[in-house]
Amino acid sequence: MAQMKRERHEVVVELIHKYDIETQEELAAYLRAEGFDVTQATVSRDIRELNLSKISAGNGRQKYIILQNEDTRLGDKYIRVLRDGFVSMSMAQNILVVKTVQGMAMAVAAAIDAMKFPEIVGCIAGDDTIFAAVKSVEDTKIVMEKLDKIIKG
Repeated sequence: MAQMKRERHEVVVELIHKYDIETQEELAAYLRAEGFDVTQATVSRDIRELNLSKISAGNGRQKYIILQNEDTRLGDKYIRVLRDGFVSMSMAQNILVVKTVQGMAMAVAAAIDAMKFPEIVGCIAGDDTIFAAVKSVEDTKIVMEKLDKIIKG
């Protein structure tokens, strides 16, 4: 049983990297095409267990992504730090400027670093401000969407 679940989870990860999957029904259809007999409840549980989230895929559509690959308890801790410390964010070309509660910038920057966003090159933190160097202007918009999704839950 656990083996089948592990295999299904691996396939889910492959599918969301390969396709822009917007709904649980879509994911279930892809899994069925891969030979898995799944119910909507199974897919919903898989999404929760894999810590999948939705981000904008453009054209008014959304898609599933994996927020972090680390231990979920660790991920939850970082998400909590991000939510507790975050005040606002703004974009200056490919620099994302994140304002935090006073004294929280280092912790929030560490949380952002731990989330290993491929778009972020690195972060510098002061007392209540973080500068995150992002690969491109377009990537900065993507990171802002990801962070907004995490913060809003």
